[in-house]
Amino acid sequence: MKQKRAIESLRFTGHALRQMFARSVSVDEVKAVAERGEIIASYPEDRPYPSDLLLGFGRRKRPLHVILAYNEAERTAYVVTAYVPDSKLWTEDYKRRREQ
Repeated sequence: MKQKRAIESLRFTGHALRQMFARSVSVDEVKAVAERGEIIASYPEDRPYPSDLLLGFGRRKRPLHVILAYNEAERTAYVVTAYVPDSKLWTEDYKRRREQ
């Protein structure tokens, strides 16, 4: 498992908040995943900041994916989006995309 980055601040993009609202994902759930979730994929080439896909569990133990982009200089993570992964697209453990 990849080492999580040290962050001092978690910020939500407008896109993330809109998507969270539409998908009934709460701020508290996203914060919990950001703090305790597992990094299942990394995107070091993402711009303007490298990002990670995290897996964690929210209300009623439902799986959640959260994408965080990291501004290392400011030790700030930006929530890019958050969603409940579709079991048709992801493996049973929600860590890998299914073969199409």
